[in-house]
Amino acid sequence: MARAPASLDGTILDKLYKVIESRKGGDPTTSNTARLFAKGTDKIAQKVGEEAVETVIEGVRGRKKDLALESADLLYHLLVLWADRGLKPQDVWDTLAAREGVSGIAEKKARSQSK
Repeated sequence: MARAPASLDGTILDKLYKVIESRKGGDPTTSNTARLFAKGTDKIAQKVGEEAVETVIEGVRGRKKDLALESADLLYHLLVLWADRGLKPQDVWDTLAAREGVSGIAEKKARSQSK
């Protein structure tokens, strides 16, 4: 049975985050997410890095379907890392919203001057 298409407004990431959070402290023998939490932050961060590399590789290869698959894996592992560190998606959405209309060059310059 085919699934209905996900919403196009990004709420799918908020929904996924809630599912990920619900797996904290879960049984690592029945949940991959619970297994990641049980392995700790270092392993979760390592998985984000691995998925980022795989996403880059597919981006270079130019195969859209494979790029979509790897991107989904990357987003999932990134959300696990956020949940592990207590970062809510809204915190990231707010950061992105604050950058809206600001050039990337100006934003990076402001960041480096505030350090």
